[in-house]
Amino acid sequence: MRGKGFLDITRPLGEGTPLYPGDRPPAIRTREQDGYTITDLGLTTHTGTHVDAPSHYLPGGMTVDRVPVRRLVGSARVIDLKDAGDAITAKDLGEKIRGAKRVLLRTRASGTRSFGEAFPHLAPDAARLLAGAGVTAVGIDSPSIEAFGSDGSVHRELLGKGISILEFLDLSGVAEGDYTMIALPLRLEGLDGSPVRVILIDEGDGERP
Repeated sequence: MRGKGFLDITRPLGEGTPLYPGDRPPAIRTREQDGYTITDLGLTTHTGTHVDAPSHYLPGGMTVDRVPVRRLVGSARVIDLKDAGDAITAKDLGEKIRGAKRVLLRTRASGTRSFGEAFPHLAPDAARLLAGAGVTAVGIDSPSIEAFGSDGSVHRELLGKGISILEFLDLSGVAEGDYTMIALPLRLEGLDGSPVRVILIDEGDGERP
């Protein structure tokens, strides 16, 4: 049965955080100072669960502090694609995205703790389908919405249409269906992305699909 509840789909951010292949791990140093504890953090704007702003791929594009919150808060649909291939196509999405405002893709990557260069991602035709569907955000549980070593066209297709991209989600404990999503990045002035805490609210009262 579905009932009201909060589901945290954010990966823990720490020294063991899974990384995009080749990225530097976060640097964390905790110290005692004048009777209190303080921690220094060193990380990229795309470490762990994070949001991509348009400026990540579009020169002169909107930075993360200017992304409208309404894109990242509201109804969201989780689509189960665990049995799809690594390249998620328009055919895989099909009618599943009809009427959705925000789309979260659950793949074999949810719960995975380390990644090589092969991981689930959107094929270009799937990006075009989503870009034309009127969604405001697309999320995935792998390191990137785009295949490793690609030319950035998937990012540019989505970001150029005003679609926010969420990467490195953890949807391993989430069933396919409709939820309310709250995803709030840090208000990092002038930057291209930010770590983000992503919460789903399950307000269903019937059987899961």
